[in-house]
Amino acid sequence: MTPMTLHPDSLAVHAGRDDLASLGVHALPLDLSSTNPLPDVEVGGLSYEVLATGGLPLEGGSHVYARLWNPTVARFEEALARLEHAEEAVAFSSGMAAVTAVLLSLSHDRGLRHVVAVRPLYGGTDHLLASGLLGIETTFCTEAEVSASIRPDTALVVLETPANPTLDLVDIRAVVAAAGDVPVLVDNTFATPVLQRPLDLGAAISLHSATKYLGGHGDVVGGVVACDAATAASLRRTRAITGAILHPLAAYLLHRGLATLPLRVRAQQEGARVVAEWLATRDEVRAVHFPGFAECDPRGLVGTQQSGPGAMIAIQLAGGYEAASALTSAVRLFTHAVSLGSVDSLIQHPAALTHRPVDAAAKPSAALVRLSIGLENPGDLIADLAQAFAAVTAAAASVDVAMDAEERVLQA
Repeated sequence: MTPMTLHPDSLAVHAGRDDLASLGVHALPLDLSSTNPLPDVEVGGLSYEVLATGGLPLEGGSHVYARLWNPTVARFEEALARLEHAEEAVAFSSGMAAVTAVLLSLSHDRGLRHVVAVRPLYGGTDHLLASGLLGIETTFCTEAEVSASIRPDTALVVLETPANPTLDLVDIRAVVAAAGDVPVLVDNTFATPVLQRPLDLGAAISLHSATKYLGGHGDVVGGVVACDAATAASLRRTRAITGAILHPLAAYLLHRGLATLPLRVRAQQEGARVVAEWLATRDEVRAVHFPGFAECDPRGLVGTQQSGPGAMIAIQLAGGYEAASALTSAVRLFTHAVSLGSVDSLIQHPAALTHRPVDAAAKPSAALVRLSIGLENPGDLIADLAQAFAAVTAAAASVDVAMDAEERVLQA
């Protein structure tokens, strides 16, 4: 059986490990070398030149320096590329380092300084694009406006689906068609390769904040880009120049995390479905944004583009910002923290945190709270939310009573 015939679940376990038996080891090796021996000046110099300009290590050459290339990082990249059906992958020190490298590389290589971005996007990506920090002009638009937003100097179209934090679904095939010859980048962090493979749908680049589901345990920060070989070479050049390579220990943890990724994503997804259905019954909740609900996916993208709804939920609180803020403080089993995709459940208020720098017109509602469902028993998560809602209601009632009493005193 060749690796290409493996079921994705088996591939998640074995990708990037094909040579372990020949090395006489079972667990993934970890190379923490910051520098590497050079056979001689000529070979060392040539090795440096190849790696610093985006190439792969020369046979019989040296890895030279950890800023340029590392074998542990390369193993993780190989594994992720195979899961994403990509020719290659390039790993970075964070998701934002990955986004930055893509923007720098594509705008430089194509000599173009314009980007089209479909909102909503992760707040950090939105902020980077809006800031103009990289000398790139961005046109923000809806999915329907992509074609009209393309210009002769457009280097890239950026989208995220499911989108952060509202869980909006974007039709990747439709955006690719609208973009024409302009490459499309899809932030695939929420869906992961378990549920969605953007390159199979025509996208040129699939990007992950590997910190989230790929790692899955809240103990590693990283980013990774899956793409064709030419783009990968350009990204490695940018990574070498800017020093944004993923640390080997982080690569080791991320590669280890891939082995359980399919199991974790599917289990978290089923837990999210149970929690979302319960939330939809609550008077405190004005709306539940969950791709598994028909009203949140009118085009039927779950099941065609994306094999499942994922494990993220966003809710609009009937009590507005005050209720949203109080809810995040009242939970006990959920952790009030940014990030997502961990084995434990997290809750956060995007408008005040991850999307705080976003332009006011694109900022999520102050009444919106985002939930990342972990591997806890859904019943326990529901019980925690129920007690938190009760605490919020009781606190609001006590404030009303106090205000009424103060009003009576004033009237007297």
